[in-house]
Amino acid sequence: MAVVATRWNVEVVEALTVGVHKCLKDWGVSPRSVQSLMVPGAFELPLAASALMDSGKFDGVVALGAVIRGDTPHFEFVAGECSRGLREAAQIYGVALGFGVLTVNTAEQAYERCKPGKENKGYEAAAAMLEMIRLLDSIDV
Repeated sequence: MAVVATRWNVEVVEALTVGVHKCLKDWGVSPRSVQSLMVPGAFELPLAASALMDSGKFDGVVALGAVIRGDTPHFEFVAGECSRGLREAAQIYGVALGFGVLTVNTAEQAYERCKPGKENKGYEAAAAMLEMIRLLDSIDV
């Protein structure tokens, strides 16, 4: 498994990362089989995820970040292109992707979504990735 996360909104992304690792542990994934990488921001996530998927070394990738709306159109460009690029990478390479990129209006909404527990969006993204790995394995993709 690979976890690729942004350096922006560090506290939120670190809390999402904790959620991912908690989920992987709950599902019995060995920490030794997880590689973690950092990218500058959400716009760079798709390229990193594509490279990880193309390498053939990973059964799944979880992408983590937090794009918080501001006073400029930056949010629309970054959030939209990030999600589109991640979806395209998963479709092109046929590798399970956990989408853990928060797209929120306020920092408070971001903190609400990264609290400890199974409702942590990092936890949910990792669980979705693991479920997709099982599904893809079951249909011999």
